[in-house]
Amino acid sequence: MEVLWEKGSGTVGEVMEALPKQPPLAYNTVLTTLRILERKGYVRHQKSSRAFVFTPLVNRGEASQRAVRHLVSRFFQNSPKTLVLRILEEQKIDAGQLERLKKIIEESKVK
Repeated sequence: MEVLWEKGSGTVGEVMEALPKQPPLAYNTVLTTLRILERKGYVRHQKSSRAFVFTPLVNRGEASQRAVRHLVSRFFQNSPKTLVLRILEEQKIDAGQLERLKKIIEESKVK
């Protein structure tokens, strides 16, 4: 997705060219991944000459939201609170980040 967001669109070969060379990925691996993303509604393709050109249908923000919703539903019983608590338990958070979290929490109480 990063490659398509940066380029705007691309063929399998163009996506492969933009990806890191190590570890090397097979053409079919990249194509399969793009097809899965298409099936999930993240990209679409159009035929151009002999190649398929893939274009993102969602921006980074929307993709991130979908990923978080999936994560929360799949691993945290649809409880964002449980996810946040797990992150806070597992990660070292500096004072600045904690202040930002406090501000977000306070703002969410107002709503």
